[in-house]
Formats: sequence, structure tokens, C-alpha cells
Amino acid sequence: MKERIYQAAIYLRLSKEDGDIVDSTGKTGSDSINNQRNLINEFLKTQKNIKVVSERVDDGYSGTNF
Repeated sequence: MKERIYQAAIYLRLSKEDGDIVDSTGKTGSDSINNQRNLINEFLKTQKNIKVVSERVDDGYSGTNF
């Protein structure tokens, strides 16, 4: 039986407690966004049946200023 492949989107959202940082490419992001991306990507390395088809980022928006 063929293993089913799931399509997934990564959703990253800024935590209001986190400040901005500049990464090695000069792009500004928050610790929260970068940490979330790293955690998700580490998890996905172990999930061969999940294919990421998009990434959505709400960096700079929170529940208080959307």
C-alpha cells in the first residue's frame, strides 16, 4: 500500500513579547517567527509524509493590532 502524502501550510504568528531581529540576509523578523519556523522545520524532518506547500507569516501583527 502506498503511503499517503499530506499537503500542509506553515502558519507563523508574532508573539507581542518578542522584538525584531535582523537575520544573516539583512531581513527583519522576530525571534518568535524564527523560533517557530525552526521548531516546525525540525519536526517536519521526521515526518516524511507531510509536504509543505506554503508558508504564511503574520510578523508584526498580533491579536491586539490585527
